[in-house]
Amino acid sequence: MTMKVLVLNSGSSSQKSCVYEIGDKLPDDPPSCIWEGKIEWTDDQAEFSIKNSHGVSRKDQTSVGSREEAVERLLRSLWSGATRGISGASDIDVVGHRVVHGGPRYFEPVVVTAEVKSAIESVSVFAPLHNRAELEGMEIVTKLLGPVPQIAVFDTGFHRTMPLSAKTYPGPYEWFEQGIRRYGFHGINHQYCALRARQRWGKKLNSLVTCHLGNGCSLAAIREGRSVDTTMGFTPLEGLMMGSRSGSVDPGILTYLMRHKHFTGEQLDDVLNKTSGLLGISGISSDMRQILGARKNGNERAKLAFDIYIHRLQSGIGAMMTVLGGADGLVFTAGVGENSPEVRAAVCDKLAFFGLRLDTAKNAQSPLDEDTDISAPDATVRVLVIHAQEDWMIARQCWDLVKTQS
Repeated sequence: MTMKVLVLNSGSSSQKSCVYEIGDKLPDDPPSCIWEGKIEWTDDQAEFSIKNSHGVSRKDQTSVGSREEAVERLLRSLWSGATRGISGASDIDVVGHRVVHGGPRYFEPVVVTAEVKSAIESVSVFAPLHNRAELEGMEIVTKLLGPVPQIAVFDTGFHRTMPLSAKTYPGPYEWFEQGIRRYGFHGINHQYCALRARQRWGKKLNSLVTCHLGNGCSLAAIREGRSVDTTMGFTPLEGLMMGSRSGSVDPGILTYLMRHKHFTGEQLDDVLNKTSGLLGISGISSDMRQILGARKNGNERAKLAFDIYIHRLQSGIGAMMTVLGGADGLVFTAGVGENSPEVRAAVCDKLAFFGLRLDTAKNAQSPLDEDTDISAPDATVRVLVIHAQEDWMIARQCWDLVKTQS
């Protein structure tokens, strides 16, 4: 008997949804969705992209009154119109939600109840744009699909195995008792990459550094499938340089801006999250593709943005390697990690002393249609490119939880 799992991946400026049909046994390779849809918001416009397994697709852009209205329209297309993937809403057996922040209480996937929603709301202050969008998605599902089981899968959950030395900030111990600690993010995809690496290339890959490089960027140090360190912390702002986020900066800069430039908390939040990173340094874009193009044309600020990005990546990877005492593999994943040979080559250039070397020809192939080992034959540390599969990982965990409880 098959199980149809609807996955909602609610972001601050996008909404991704897909449906997987899973049998009595989980497949080794991620299956194709039987339906998938996406909304991207720009100002008051919503751009819809929808397709089903029969090859029917459509794209359109429209003004919408609210986020809720747009998500409802997207989900209704799952069972109505030319792009439908199922016959009716009742075909869905379970709904999985990516929840960015589980706070100090929730780590494992859990069936959504009023108590769980209250707990997610209580930590929304840590990730307000994400957690509240995810709660809204749960309400929309209840409205459209009725009492279907819903499961929250937490992006912070994978990093629960970090030791206290990695998850505790060196401030007053009371911070830790108050829930101010390093949680880590992108955990769903870091976990998937560790699982996928061992599926494809064997259990000899016991220690991995995974590089999730998208608009948000983070590293994880993974030993035997368990996270032992990561670069993001209390919020998704800590760590590497990102598209529009600064990553880690001297906290003294923030107190200086507050005392001498009269910045408010909201202004600091806006600067650090929206006008820093690649965008802030280059003045051009938060998109690595545009940075690379401008750099190629001799733009000095684009060159500086790229150089800072690579410097911080190399520093972070070195730190993760040290935490692990050496690694068997380095994984690149997500938009930049999967699609930028220039970034991969630049990052690996100074890491040869770890035993890490690229096969130049393999690395230059773009796009890579499947998960690929791009390391040179004589490398002692493998370099892998693994396609991000957050939605499939969420569906797997929903399937596991339902099977366990049935």
